[in-house]
Amino acid sequence: MAQADYYKALGIEKGTSAEDIKKAFRKLAVKYHPDRNPDNKVAEDKFKEINEAYAVLSDPEKKQKYDTFGSNGFHQQYSQEDIFRGFDFGNAYKDMGGGGGGGGADDIFSRLFGRGGGRGGFRSAPQKGGDHEMELTVSFRDAAQGAEKQIAFRRNGQREELKVKIPSGVDNGSKIRISGKGAQGDGGGSAGDLFLIIHVLPDPVFTRDGGDLFVERSISFSAACLGVSLDVPTLEDGKRIKVPPGIQPGTKIRLKGCGIKSLGSNAKGDLYVKIGVHIPEALNSEQKKLVEELAEKGL
Repeated sequence: MAQADYYKALGIEKGTSAEDIKKAFRKLAVKYHPDRNPDNKVAEDKFKEINEAYAVLSDPEKKQKYDTFGSNGFHQQYSQEDIFRGFDFGNAYKDMGGGGGGGGADDIFSRLFGRGGGRGGFRSAPQKGGDHEMELTVSFRDAAQGAEKQIAFRRNGQREELKVKIPSGVDNGSKIRISGKGAQGDGGGSAGDLFLIIHVLPDPVFTRDGGDLFVERSISFSAACLGVSLDVPTLEDGKRIKVPPGIQPGTKIRLKGCGIKSLGSNAKGDLYVKIGVHIPEALNSEQKKLVEELAEKGL
């Protein structure tokens, strides 16, 4: 299911300054405030949406993750509890009438979200269980193309096993949330979540930058001068490329769409083939003579 666009929710564009994000939020918060819209479900839903958007876009770390991974990718890593954890409701509504500052903001969010204590986290009865984390090492290709893995972990003192889907596009440090597999809740509260922190092994052929892949290929001096056709690997199959005459060492040739899908998206990056030129360390007499003749002709 598609998630809300936080920029659209606040009526702003990506790249808007922190101060303008705050201004946009406060303007909408006044408009859709529950005290101004009693028994209005549409306004209540909009009020929840803009507060969630501001909780993310006002936090530099969460905003960076949202901008990097997009809405769907972000929500694979952050639950609603994570989004609001540490968000200071009182400060967000400071100097605003009707629920601004202090307990008023907390009372609003207690009514809307069923939680209390907005300033330092969440306190509720029943209480949700704590989250667990574990590291999971995957191969470069599994991270790039997606895979299914069997994991084992301890939960509430018991060993559990579970098959988990590794979405294509995960990278080092990506988090995969498995709902309800954390610590048991108190007072009938729901269980916490299990977060898998992904560690990706290096690949002998490819390196990666976001959704783009890089591979290096070396050609002879004569091939660099005259051009050559070259077989190069991709994640799915091999490709044949034409290296143009006169190519310079370090030039990258792009294969569009042969990279990795972005996390939470179907858009693929590109594959770049970095061309190196092999210079022989030693020449036989005939080769040396030919090179000397080329040098005499200005090559």
